[in-house]
Amino acid sequence: MNTKLLMSVSAIILGTLGLLLTFLPQEILAYIDSDAATLLPVILQLLGAAYLGFAMLNWMAKGNLIGGVYSRPVAIGNLAHFLISGLALLKAASNTEGSPALWVTGAIFITLALLFGYVTFTHPGKGVAKV
Repeated sequence: MNTKLLMSVSAIILGTLGLLLTFLPQEILAYIDSDAATLLPVILQLLGAAYLGFAMLNWMAKGNLIGGVYSRPVAIGNLAHFLISGLALLKAASNTEGSPALWVTGAIFITLALLFGYVTFTHPGKGVAKV
Protein backbone atom coordinates (compact mmCIF):
# COMPACT_ATOMS: atom_id res chain seq x y z
CA MET A 1 0.00 0.00 0.00
CA ASN A 2 1.20 3.51 -0.77
CA THR A 3 1.45 4.89 2.76
CA LYS A 4 2.87 8.18 1.52
CA LEU A 5 -0.41 8.86 -0.29
CA LEU A 6 -2.46 7.73 2.73
CA MET A 7 -0.51 9.95 5.10
CA SER A 8 -0.74 12.91 2.71
CA VAL A 9 -4.51 12.54 2.23
CA SER A 10 -5.13 12.19 5.96
CA ALA A 11 -2.89 15.20 6.66
CA ILE A 12 -4.79 17.32 4.13
CA ILE A 13 -8.20 16.28 5.50
CA LEU A 14 -7.17 16.86 9.13
CA GLY A 15 -5.43 20.12 8.26
CA THR A 16 -8.51 21.43 6.46
CA LEU A 17 -10.78 20.47 9.35
CA GLY A 18 -8.29 21.92 11.82
CA LEU A 19 -8.12 25.27 10.02
CA LEU A 20 -11.91 25.47 9.71
CA LEU A 21 -12.48 24.61 13.37
CA THR A 22 -9.74 26.94 14.57
CA PHE A 23 -10.68 30.02 12.60
CA LEU A 24 -14.44 29.60 11.95
CA PRO A 25 -15.97 28.06 15.11
CA GLN A 26 -18.93 30.48 15.29
CA GLU A 27 -19.73 30.01 11.61
CA ILE A 28 -19.66 26.24 11.99
CA LEU A 29 -21.97 26.45 15.00
CA ALA A 30 -24.34 28.68 13.00
CA TYR A 31 -24.27 26.17 10.11
CA ILE A 32 -25.31 23.30 12.38
CA ASP A 33 -27.94 25.50 14.09
CA SER A 34 -26.33 25.19 17.49
CA ASP A 35 -26.80 27.66 20.29
CA ALA A 36 -23.35 29.21 20.49
CA ALA A 37 -22.66 28.85 24.19
CA THR A 38 -19.66 30.78 25.39
CA LEU A 39 -17.48 27.69 25.88
CA LEU A 40 -18.43 25.76 22.71
CA PRO A 41 -16.43 27.94 20.26
CA VAL A 42 -13.36 27.51 22.46
CA ILE A 43 -13.83 23.74 22.48
CA LEU A 44 -14.06 23.76 18.68
CA GLN A 45 -10.88 25.82 18.49
CA LEU A 46 -9.10 23.33 20.76
CA LEU A 47 -10.31 20.48 18.54
CA GLY A 48 -9.05 22.42 15.54
CA ALA A 49 -5.64 22.80 17.17
CA ALA A 50 -5.50 19.05 17.82
CA TYR A 51 -6.41 18.34 14.19
CA LEU A 52 -3.74 20.73 12.96
CA GLY A 53 -1.18 19.02 15.18
CA PHE A 54 -2.24 15.60 13.94
CA ALA A 55 -2.11 16.86 10.33
CA MET A 56 1.44 18.13 10.86
CA LEU A 57 2.46 14.78 12.38
CA ASN A 58 1.06 12.89 9.39
CA TRP A 59 2.61 15.28 6.90
CA MET A 60 6.05 15.02 8.49
CA ALA A 61 5.81 11.20 8.81
CA LYS A 62 4.62 10.60 5.24
CA GLY A 63 8.15 9.78 4.09
CA ASN A 64 8.69 7.16 6.81
CA LEU A 65 8.13 3.46 6.37
CA ILE A 66 4.76 2.77 8.01
CA GLY A 67 3.22 -0.62 8.72
CA GLY A 68 3.95 -3.62 10.88
CA VAL A 69 6.30 -2.42 13.61
CA TYR A 70 7.52 0.61 11.64
CA SER A 71 6.08 3.93 12.86
CA ARG A 72 3.53 1.91 14.81
CA PRO A 73 2.58 4.79 17.17
CA VAL A 74 1.68 6.99 14.20
CA ALA A 75 -0.39 4.24 12.58
CA ILE A 76 -2.16 3.26 15.83
CA GLY A 77 -2.92 6.90 16.67
CA ASN A 78 -4.46 7.46 13.25
CA LEU A 79 -6.38 4.18 13.41
CA ALA A 80 -7.85 4.99 16.83
CA HIS A 81 -8.71 8.57 15.88
CA PHE A 82 -10.39 7.78 12.57
CA LEU A 83 -12.24 4.70 13.88
CA ILE A 84 -13.63 6.36 17.01
CA SER A 85 -14.47 9.60 15.20
CA GLY A 86 -16.03 7.80 12.25
CA LEU A 87 -18.24 5.65 14.48
CA ALA A 88 -19.30 8.69 16.52
CA LEU A 89 -20.16 10.65 13.36
CA LEU A 90 -22.17 7.78 11.86
CA LYS A 91 -23.99 7.23 15.17
CA ALA A 92 -24.86 10.94 15.36
CA ALA A 93 -26.04 10.92 11.75
CA SER A 94 -28.25 7.86 12.28
CA ASN A 95 -29.74 8.95 15.62
CA THR A 96 -30.87 12.33 14.35
CA GLU A 97 -31.90 13.87 11.11
CA GLY A 98 -28.24 13.76 10.23
CA SER A 99 -27.14 16.16 7.59
CA PRO A 100 -25.37 14.76 4.54
CA ALA A 101 -22.18 16.36 5.86
CA LEU A 102 -22.26 14.02 8.89
CA TRP A 103 -22.77 10.95 6.71
CA VAL A 104 -20.04 11.93 4.25
CA THR A 105 -17.54 12.87 6.96
CA GLY A 106 -18.30 9.67 8.86
CA ALA A 107 -17.83 7.58 5.71
CA ILE A 108 -14.50 9.28 4.94
CA PHE A 109 -13.29 8.72 8.50
CA ILE A 110 -14.32 5.03 8.48
CA THR A 111 -12.57 4.55 5.13
CA LEU A 112 -9.39 6.10 6.54
CA ALA A 113 -9.74 3.90 9.65
CA LEU A 114 -9.92 0.77 7.48
CA LEU A 115 -6.86 1.87 5.50
CA PHE A 116 -4.88 2.63 8.66
CA GLY A 117 -6.02 -0.71 10.12
CA TYR A 118 -4.64 -2.46 7.05
CA VAL A 119 -1.38 -0.52 7.29
CA THR A 120 -1.06 -1.19 11.02
CA PHE A 121 -1.56 -4.94 10.87
CA THR A 122 0.34 -5.81 7.69
CA HIS A 123 4.01 -5.79 6.87
CA PRO A 124 4.91 -2.77 4.70
CA GLY A 125 6.92 -4.86 2.25
CA LYS A 126 4.40 -7.70 1.95
CA GLY A 127 3.61 -8.49 -1.66
CA VAL A 128 6.58 -6.52 -2.99
CA ALA A 129 8.95 -8.56 -5.14
CA LYS A 130 12.59 -8.24 -4.18
CA VAL A 131 14.94 -7.54 -7.03
